[in-house]
Amino acid sequence: MIRIKWNKKTITSLLCVTILGFVFAEALLNLTPPISRDALIHHLAIPKLWLAHGGICDIPWVRFSYYPANIDMLYLVCLWLESHIAAKFVHLAFGIGTAFLVYLYLKKKFGTNWGLIGGLIFFSTPVIVRLSTTVYVDLGMAFFTTGSILAFFRWREGEYRDTKWLVLSAISMGLAVGSKYNALIAWFFLNLALVFCYSRDRRSGFSALKYGALFFLIALSIASPWFIRNYALTGNPIYPLHDGFVQALHHSGEGKSAIAGIVGKSSTASRNVFQKRNLVYGESFLQTILIPVRIFFQGKDGSPRYFDGVLNPLLIIMPIFAFLNKEYVRDKVFLALFSGFFFLVAYFSEAIRIRYILPIIPCITILTVTGIRSIALSAGEKPGLRYVGLVVFAVTAIAIAFNVIYLKDYFGSIQPLKYVLNQETRDEFLTRHLGSYPAMQYINNNLPDNASCFLMFLGGRGYYLNRAYRHESSSGMNTLSKMVNSSKSTAELREFLGGMGTTHILMRTDLVAKYLHNKFSEEEIRCFMNLVSESCKQVYKDKRYAVWDIQGFSNTARLEKGGWLRSFLLRTWKQQNGLGELCTCIKQSRWLSLPIMNMNS
Repeated sequence: MIRIKWNKKTITSLLCVTILGFVFAEALLNLTPPISRDALIHHLAIPKLWLAHGGICDIPWVRFSYYPANIDMLYLVCLWLESHIAAKFVHLAFGIGTAFLVYLYLKKKFGTNWGLIGGLIFFSTPVIVRLSTTVYVDLGMAFFTTGSILAFFRWREGEYRDTKWLVLSAISMGLAVGSKYNALIAWFFLNLALVFCYSRDRRSGFSALKYGALFFLIALSIASPWFIRNYALTGNPIYPLHDGFVQALHHSGEGKSAIAGIVGKSSTASRNVFQKRNLVYGESFLQTILIPVRIFFQGKDGSPRYFDGVLNPLLIIMPIFAFLNKEYVRDKVFLALFSGFFFLVAYFSEAIRIRYILPIIPCITILTVTGIRSIALSAGEKPGLRYVGLVVFAVTAIAIAFNVIYLKDYFGSIQPLKYVLNQETRDEFLTRHLGSYPAMQYINNNLPDNASCFLMFLGGRGYYLNRAYRHESSSGMNTLSKMVNSSKSTAELREFLGGMGTTHILMRTDLVAKYLHNKFSEEEIRCFMNLVSESCKQVYKDKRYAVWDIQGFSNTARLEKGGWLRSFLLRTWKQQNGLGELCTCIKQSRWLSLPIMNMNS
């Protein structure tokens, strides 16, 4: 018995040290400037625009600005305090908080070490490791969703007497929905499950509906500010979700046929999920139907085909064994049904990304630990299976070692110590990780304060620009196509450029070249380039990025008497030199058969 107690203490110490090691490594990663994609497009970029405006404002050219922004408001405070690094620690705190909720639940049920194992498995999962070092909102949504579910469990365990747990569950769900639209799935499921469970357990349908309505109204009141804002600005409280259907409802003259048409299109899109995977990635029906399994084995960071994230196979293998016994069966069934429902709705609603289904990760982590414990208990009860428990713990250790290796590789790819130890400057760090940063530096340092930029093929990453800017959802493809199609003369092109409302274009030249090559003929490209050379001026260029003055805004040099011809010829030579390089790039990219596949900097 003494030996067992000593072993338990050793395991506790080892688990605590491992968890603290992950926290320390991620804290070092978070001491570097933000470089994650959605932070530069949305979660930091939008709050920065709000601050520049003096408050929350309508930004119609960015659909992300209409998303719920509970957590983005925390980032707004960080930017107001002039610390975007603090925003990274806010998201890390949500990751730690979710791991702590998993720990508390498992500790209450099974003991401290099982709680620590659950916290470690969750927090060390590769997708959690990466998200904990970004300025996203997914971990915040997962934290509030998990809190809502576990508070509901407490309410049910207390025979539905202590209403404070119901209220806490509803508040948490409202905060989750106010953080990201994906939480609407969890809200729908938990609200119905609450009514069903209460009605079955207490045999009172009326009271079940009453508490279900209370849960709904509390959650709605918490999330409603964003719904009200969107309704006032767009007429759709959940814009841009289902906007076609909502707009059809607003046009009563079109009647039911218009609404039916919208619904028909939506259902067709849902049925085509298998066709889309086949068309884009060449996947068979079997490969697509196996995505719920593949997502745990084939995840890859930065790859939409492979779900843009990495999970651990342990999370799909061990939950199966959670049902070896009937201990806490109500909770286990609920967690399994919630995870399955959430995954299926997300799967058929949009392209699958692991972070889109993040609220199920804490749930399946709990089931994973429960499964490990069930196997260990079963093996302990039967002498012939005593080695099975050792095998299970060995598999768990190997799985955690896989997570440690992922952290090591990720840490090596970022190399934060160079920045943390002042071995490189902020600009050097950002230049190393963001190809567009030098061009943005040029704009910030050389263009007047009233200059404005249109971002073309940058994926909307405008956070580090200190000048007014805008972009479009097509990353500039629509504007570039219109520019080519509507410009048959220099006057027409200048008229088009004058109507863009910006003074400069910041573009990624290799992607522009690929798009032009795949969209237009060589004759159309040649004519367009000639018109551009007569109408615009390239003021900056590096290997992949260029800045063009489209309004004569940067040409502030005074032409001395008699020197106008020399200045004109010099400017023309510079323009044609840059355009010549772009044309060469277009000619060299003829082997490409698909437009714009990679939007990473």
